[in-house]
Amino acid sequence: MKLIIVDDDPLVCQSLKLLLGKEPDLSVQGTAVNGKEAVGLCTDDTDIVLMDIQMPVMNGIESTKIIKVKFPHIQVMMLTTFRDEQNIRHALNAGAAGYVLKSTPAEKMADQIRALKTGAAILDPDVFKTIMQPAAGMPEGLTAREADIVECVAQGLSNKEISEELYLSTGTVRNMLSIILDKLELRDRTQLAIYYWQRKK
Repeated sequence: MKLIIVDDDPLVCQSLKLLLGKEPDLSVQGTAVNGKEAVGLCTDDTDIVLMDIQMPVMNGIESTKIIKVKFPHIQVMMLTTFRDEQNIRHALNAGAAGYVLKSTPAEKMADQIRALKTGAAILDPDVFKTIMQPAAGMPEGLTAREADIVECVAQGLSNKEISEELYLSTGTVRNMLSIILDKLELRDRTQLAIYYWQRKK
């Protein structure tokens, strides 16, 4: 399998290249320090991209979206120190098929890469716990995605901005917003924003 490793820390790239390169069935095609470079390195022969999230020039989530459009066969595994729910959801919505922590031992990571190539979705156990937790401060009637939309509305984002932030169509955002208002028995997004901030106190 041919891999590309993407991380803005050159030491991380070189360490992973050295460790994973020892696996007989894994070959590192190249390394990149940002998402833009990663997109440029991908070819029809690339199988897996190990992708950091927070990087300069272009972050890993934006890069993943572009890669999945240009090369649908490439499996992207997010490799990060972040466990927060928003990053996890954004990465998975962008098309990532895996999300593991940088603290994962190289041997285990190699096995996860092999599993990813077979079509399995890989989530680190700690990451899985994070994503399965109910949204903090939100009533049980809302899904985690609906809670994401409520938070965006409270931050003053328009439907178009929410669609870009959460990788949804504007029509989907509009429909989900209507459902949320019905669930919470609120009249409009202004009341929704007030509702959010009152619960955050």
